This record gives sequence, structure tokens and C-alpha cells, in this order.
Amino acid sequence: MDYLKLDEQLCFPLYVCSKEIIKRYKPFLEQIDLTYTQYIVMMVMWEEKEIQFRDLVNKMYLESNTLSPVLKKLEDKKLIERKKITGNDKNIILSITKKGIELKEEAKLVPMQLGKCLEIKEEDGKTLKEILHRLMQTFN
Repeated sequence: MDYLKLDEQLCFPLYVCSKEIIKRYKPFLEQIDLTYTQYIVMMVMWEEKEIQFRDLVNKMYLESNTLSPVLKKLEDKKLIERKKITGNDKNIILSITKKGIELKEEAKLVPMQLGKCLEIKEEDGKTLKEILHRLMQTFN
């Protein structure tokens, strides 16, 4: 087996699929004025309502310098609020706003719209997601 063949790599099909799926999200997310990264942050916010910045960084598998500009844009859109905890300038609490909560109703259509774009059986999608989540756990 030639381990340097592109077809032998796990990373390449993951990269291509990730890139192409995110591309397919774009028209649906434009309708609710979010980028993909903003959308996944909002999914966390809809679930958590309030979260510490460092916990969001860990949950998203992103660096803080990557996440900070995304949060700034969401704050500018009045979807979240950032609050510094008194006595600790580095500890920030993120809270969803009323406008952010209301956006969830519009966003509910996005997964269904995307599902129509992917040619994968529901069962295969569930299996793939389970495998990828197990793989993600090895990165913590």
C-alpha cells in the first residue's frame, strides 16, 4: 500500500466533504444573515443560553483569536452579549439576547434545507456522525 496516495488518506475526503457541505449551507445561512461559523456559535447559544468564553472555545475546537471576531460580529448584530466577570478581565460570559432567541425560529429550516442537498441516506448520515464524534473525542 502506498500511504502517500491521496486516495489512501483519511484527511482528504474529510476536508473535501467539510468544505463542500459548508458551501451548501451558504445560501440558507445568507437568508438569516449568518456565516457558517456564526451559525454554529448560535447553535451553542440556543442550547446553552449563557456560556463562558473559554468553554465555548473548547466546545467549538477553535482558538480564541479565531472565535473573538466571530463573537464581535454576533454582538454587533445584537444576537449575543459579552460581559466581563468583575475582577477578572479574561473571564467573559456570553449570553444570548432576545433577538438571538428569536432567530432560532428562522434557523430551524436550515438543517432540513441542507438535508435536501445531500445525497446520503439518513442511516448512513447517523453512522458517519457517530464515527466523527468518536474521532473528535480523541482531540480533547
